Amino acid sequence: MFTADQLAAFAKDGFFAVPHFFDAAEVRVLQSEIERLKTEGLLRNVATEGDGVTYSATKRNLQLCPATPHSAPFRALPFAEKVVAAISQLIGDPARIRLDQVFLKPAGDGAGTNWHQDNAYFRVADPMRGVAMWIAVHDATISNGTMHLLPGLQHEQLEHQRDPDSDHHIRCFPDTTNEIACELAAGGVVFFAYGTPHCTKGNSTGTDRAGLAYHFFHADYPSQDGFPTDLPYITGELADGGLAQLGEDQRGRWAAFCA
Repeated sequence: MFTADQLAAFAKDGFFAVPHFFDAAEVRVLQSEIERLKTEGLLRNVATEGDGVTYSATKRNLQLCPATPHSAPFRALPFAEKVVAAISQLIGDPARIRLDQVFLKPAGDGAGTNWHQDNAYFRVADPMRGVAMWIAVHDATISNGTMHLLPGLQHEQLEHQRDPDSDHHIRCFPDTTNEIACELAAGGVVFFAYGTPHCTKGNSTGTDRAGLAYHFFHADYPSQDGFPTDLPYITGELADGGLAQLGEDQRGRWAAFCA
């Protein structure tokens, strides 16, 4: 699946990007589902006017979390063979799904998500045993606020506080001298460890930009965030394609949606 150089980058920097991880047919499904969710009004604006309470009238950070209850394709995607193989290689077996989220930055007034570490939310004992898969649903560029990451800080526990630009996020204030913007064509993916500081920026272009994120963790390192722990396995002896938790075996369904 991944090369020695990619795995070395994950260990050293805490992330690496994979262009064209999803092909053109898969991108069409991703984009179609995002458009449907937006049209049906399922994405909500979490951006606030600097007080964490008053919803902004001038900027939009549209999110849906979790997304999989509202989308059969997105529910099936993490059970795709190449996703399972990727997560297994990065964090080992058995691996489970923790969370999935849609982030959409609308054209013109799309607001970014401030710097944070996922492990500030999930609090696993080893931040390298949790990994996020961030998918560029549309072409992601510096102009439309793509993912930015800070290399080499994945083992550090940065101080976080309530984010006044959001109705529920937390944020940190790292030194961003070495930040890296990951520009990716639609279908590209960034894999990053739970401890890797990251953010997205605003979208001032004339087209929407969306990302779809999945979070996975090694079953020996469960989240200490107080949320439900009965989560689907994607690898290991207990992996059943999500049958026990989702009521239907998801294996092979993503390929069928994209055929």
